[in-house]
Amino acid sequence: VLLQAFGGGLVQAGGSLRLSCAASGSTTYAINAIGWHRQAPGKQRELVAGVNIQGNTNYADSVKGRFTISRDNAKNTVYLEMNSLEPEDTAVYYCGGRSGSAIIFAPSAWHYWGQGTQVTVSS
Repeated sequence: VLLQAFGGGLVQAGGSLRLSCAASGSTTYAINAIGWHRQAPGKQRELVAGVNIQGNTNYADSVKGRFTISRDNAKNTVYLEMNSLEPEDTAVYYCGGRSGSAIIFAPSAWHYWGQGTQVTVSS
């Protein structure tokens, strides 16, 4: 399975960005949940939002009400709509996949990783 993340960039505080995570390969059926994670310099990677094959979602408290995760099954793509961005949201964002359908916050529970995309929010 190949996961590819797109859509990062530089935005001012209060602005918006949409990230995309495209899954491809012959074993995409093995992924039952996709999560967007982020890692800021000097900090551990953390899950910010996840969606599973049933359409259930879960969010970190820090992004609830500002970020929305969605999926397009026909395109094998998961999106992360990020609004009201804050400088604290600055990080490299990664999409991860796992075989189980539970949206688990521990990064060690995610088995497949795409390359990261940088999101920088200026104050």
